[in-house]
Amino acid sequence: MSILAEPLAPKVQTDPGPIQTALVQNAAVIVAHPDDETLWSGGMILTHPNYQWFITALCRQSDPGRSQKFLHALQSYQSTGAIADLDDGVEQIPLPIKNVQKTILDLLPEASYDLILTHAPGGEYTTHRRHEEVSKAVIDLWLAGMISSKELWLFAYQDNHGQHLPKPIETAHRYRTYPEAILQEKYRIITEVYGFDPESWEVRAIPQSEAFWSFESPAALMSWLVENEAKS
Repeated sequence: MSILAEPLAPKVQTDPGPIQTALVQNAAVIVAHPDDETLWSGGMILTHPNYQWFITALCRQSDPGRSQKFLHALQSYQSTGAIADLDDGVEQIPLPIKNVQKTILDLLPEASYDLILTHAPGGEYTTHRRHEEVSKAVIDLWLAGMISSKELWLFAYQDNHGQHLPKPIETAHRYRTYPEAILQEKYRIITEVYGFDPESWEVRAIPQSEAFWSFESPAALMSWLVENEAKS
């Protein structure tokens, strides 16, 4: 079961900038929670209004406040999207990856995209199990050919094992600082649409730049995963 949203006119449009993917027509953002799309990739979405964005959040459909705010955020992005209701209790009981994968496949209106954005294997901060599970589910689906995308981008952030707020990794494959108008729109969505207090963790964590690990083939992703596992 999911809730769908239709787009309204975007509030911000700028030049797509140097990190645009050529000939992108449809793009998907797959995240664990409403607001993840804004925190970790809002700038990318806002600066590419020519893409046909579909944004999915896998948790909080039964939270009426959060799910409605998500739908309003989609309108700000001129995006369609859907939200599901995977368990997100404070205990963070592990979810079967097959269940996460099925939820993703049920939410996505298509099986093929030009670009997919999602969480990295370690998430963006220490630590959130749902972020890590969504990452694994999307990666496994892409490697298995159950979802198709010309490129897969993983959010590239780290908090040095909780010692500071998440920061974009400057050495990631793609790194960009956005114009002030874009940063202000991200701030507006987090504070006015999602309703987070200016002193909240979410507002303080809004990154000034965004970073992504990007892959054009499952083979490139596999090599990166093996390399990073060897380093850990």
